[in-house]
Amino acid sequence: MSASSGNRRISWDLVRGGCVVLVLLYHATFMSVVVHPELGPRRFVFPHQIGASLLLVISAYFAAVTIGRGSLGRYWWGRIARLLPAFLAAVVVIYFALRYLSPPGWFSPRFGDLVGNLLMLWNWKPADYPFLDGSHWTIPLQLMAFTVAALLYRGSWGHGRKFRVLMWTVLLVPLAQWPLRVAGPPEWYRVIVDGFGFHRWHLFVAGIAVWLWTNKRVRTIEFVLLEVLCVTAHALHGAAVTPAGIDVEWGSTLGIATGIAVLSLAAAGPDWNRFLPSFAQRAITWFAGVSYGVFLIHQAIGYLVLHWLSGLGVDPLLQTAGMIATGIVLGWALTRLVERPAHRFLMRGYDAWTARGRPDDEPAPVSAGKPG
Repeated sequence: MSASSGNRRISWDLVRGGCVVLVLLYHATFMSVVVHPELGPRRFVFPHQIGASLLLVISAYFAAVTIGRGSLGRYWWGRIARLLPAFLAAVVVIYFALRYLSPPGWFSPRFGDLVGNLLMLWNWKPADYPFLDGSHWTIPLQLMAFTVAALLYRGSWGHGRKFRVLMWTVLLVPLAQWPLRVAGPPEWYRVIVDGFGFHRWHLFVAGIAVWLWTNKRVRTIEFVLLEVLCVTAHALHGAAVTPAGIDVEWGSTLGIATGIAVLSLAAAGPDWNRFLPSFAQRAITWFAGVSYGVFLIHQAIGYLVLHWLSGLGVDPLLQTAGMIATGIVLGWALTRLVERPAHRFLMRGYDAWTARGRPDDEPAPVSAGKPG
């Protein structure tokens, strides 16, 4: 399929791929030195956590786009089949890389750490279950969001006025409890709030609001107000309370606001294929196709690459390029060897299983396509 044929739009490939590039730059130039200061300063630093958050906004938008296509069961299983196998495979690969290739003094995971990461327990008890790869914090939030979306869509709370009331509630309740969150709450409160990702819900609201607005389900004034509050919630999420007041990380806040505006343009406007030559479209589409794999496997192994290149005296800019190139190659391999074949296998299994109980004259379900 070409970049502009069918339902595929080069604008969304560019946006999705651009967000993953921001994640790569953030980890390679900033977080790498935060986690491993012995790597030394970088010549170029991108210190803003923007890309992963915007990927959640995109996921929420495409959840709204695809949930009405085909059966709800197939929609939900399709999201699980797309996200979970590649994640599990990436965790195993990263575990063995860190276990046997980490230099002295670096984190060397035990078998219990592998189990905790496969079960995605870090958001619940981060002190007991350290991340093998910090990028993975988005995965359980997406799985929970897709599950909640399917359950809501089955009933009246997933439609119409009730759904809009629910969206405002999901946005305002975490905002209202923010003072308690930063005031040193009890551990049981932190476990619940972080485990269910209350402080990230605004990102899903932001994506769904874009879909509602582009489909004329909400007026522009309500859409703008929703997005302003989403950006406010994100600013507070990353803010620190100091004796001088609330210290907001304005770079990330403005980045999220700009990103939501760009996503809105991609959703509401024409495809951007007219502005890009064919060779650029092919490259963008290819990278977007492997971007989930790149996202899953680039960070922890990439830090090892930085360590090895640093030991060889390689320039910091070339170290960054080496980490990014390694992440892209490994992400491509993960996509080709695990994500795509596992998705095809699991969807064929689901279709075969549901076909057993379907009358002969009932049509097979229509594929909802790949989500954002």
